Amino acid sequence: MKLFAGLEPIVQCDEPLGPYTWLGIGGPAKYFITPRTVDELREVVRRCADNEVPLRVLGSGANLLIDDLGFAGAVIRLRQGQFVETAFTDTGVRAAAGADMGRLVLQCVRAGLSGLEGLTGIPGSVGGCVRMNAGGKFGDIGNAVESVEVMTDTGEQFTRYRDDLAFAYRSTNITARFILAAEFRLEEDDPHRILKQVKQIWIYKKNTQPLSRRNAGCVFKNPRGLSAGALIDRAGLKGKRVGGAYVSEKHANFILADEGAKASDMLKLINLIRETVYKKNEVYLELELEVW
Repeated sequence: MKLFAGLEPIVQCDEPLGPYTWLGIGGPAKYFITPRTVDELREVVRRCADNEVPLRVLGSGANLLIDDLGFAGAVIRLRQGQFVETAFTDTGVRAAAGADMGRLVLQCVRAGLSGLEGLTGIPGSVGGCVRMNAGGKFGDIGNAVESVEVMTDTGEQFTRYRDDLAFAYRSTNITARFILAAEFRLEEDDPHRILKQVKQIWIYKKNTQPLSRRNAGCVFKNPRGLSAGALIDRAGLKGKRVGGAYVSEKHANFILADEGAKASDMLKLINLIRETVYKKNEVYLELELEVW
């Protein structure tokens, strides 16, 4: 622990990563670090750079599959202190990267602020949602983003504003490794009306997605003009199983994990799905799921 001397309260060694992901899968991180402030984060990043320690950033682990062997470097989890703070502004709300997206949606509903309700039922932290422009049928988060605070690998901190940001399907033009916070422009509205919409979206998702089972959300991106779930369904893969991983019967773009499922099970099933769909439709499915 010489490497992180003085930072012992926020550093753990050989910490299993599975419990920090929605799939519950993943081996240990050599260093598992939970900074509480931007200054602590900057110091951790500096020491990793000086000692050539590879690093990864972990939010809520919602759209993530981690290898069974884990990660032989530093995993930084931004889910404490400054990184979970939220505050309403004159034009909407500011949320730190580690703030839970579901809770933020409900906070805004109660405050009578409309603009994020389309994210109902989408798991993840604010930083991860902004990074991948999370969303779906009811809207993407990028529509509401006013600015994003970021930090580079060298510790440089700056803000990118709306006219400098580009949001596309499951992507942004943000290249800085660390998203620290985002500000959202929202509109005042009747809390009862917004809540009604949230309930309608939730009911729709509960009826069409396996929300009660261990999963990481949609595994594949939708090819242009097509539905990944429909392609997988038409390929006859609903219910297909490899070890402890299997394709959902409710929504074919979700892979569910039984207790004891391994990353290797997930990856074998993902490859099988890709190969089968390509043979039947000549469409190559691109991952939405992030794999470490």
